[in-house]
Amino acid sequence: MLQTLSWGLVITTAPQIGSPKIFHRYSLALLGVRPRSWHMKKALIIGASGGIGRACHAALVEHGVDVFALSRRNDGFDVTDPVAATTILKGQSGPFDYVLVTLGVLAGRGGAPEKTIRSFDAAQAQAVYAVNTFGPALVMAQLPRLLPRDRTSCFCCLSAKVGSIGDNEIGGWMTYRSSKAALNQMLRTSAIELARTHPKAAAIAVHPGTVETAFTKSYQSRHPTVPAHEAGADIVNTILSATPEQTGRFVDRSGRDLPW
Repeated sequence: MLQTLSWGLVITTAPQIGSPKIFHRYSLALLGVRPRSWHMKKALIIGASGGIGRACHAALVEHGVDVFALSRRNDGFDVTDPVAATTILKGQSGPFDYVLVTLGVLAGRGGAPEKTIRSFDAAQAQAVYAVNTFGPALVMAQLPRLLPRDRTSCFCCLSAKVGSIGDNEIGGWMTYRSSKAALNQMLRTSAIELARTHPKAAAIAVHPGTVETAFTKSYQSRHPTVPAHEAGADIVNTILSATPEQTGRFVDRSGRDLPW
């Protein structure tokens, strides 16, 4: 279908693109045309060098979003150094329509998820919490400045279904589970606070599933897996469609609610 826009461009709306509006924006961005009333969406991905981070980056670009990325590998952004990480976050030029945190570790260096509480190691736990819980919390502390107040936006952090207290029926993985449960509480509480100053924002925790990345390589044979590009596309669709009414939720990558 052809559509003639008021500034004289003719754009083909491809039927396979879910939203003509998104297609128009992306096409115009490629052409370098930005009408005065049009706002190009911006996203900030933290943890962008990981498998899910890269997949989300690609999916956002496909939707015509201007993506900014931070990672330890490429930018020296290390959440285990809170002072340095906060300094880098404060240097980001927002506001961003979407902020994604794709950080995560299963265990500390040289460790592995515990099968029993008898294997609990406090140093290992501190290393896991530093990335899985405290890292996203450092970003949440900056959300009032990173997100816009005058339009809809979304903050998303990757959680995990094994962090669900209500869904835990087999035990094990105490440190990883509890780090994600703590992250969920951080997200829920931050969403309540954020709504007071940013009523158009949504803040959600997303379980991506067992994604085929180096992160899950040792555990893929035990669980159904999903390719990274598919998980990234689903996560991005959930973020793009999030509404303020959904803030503070814990969902899977398709947006379905999960038990806390």
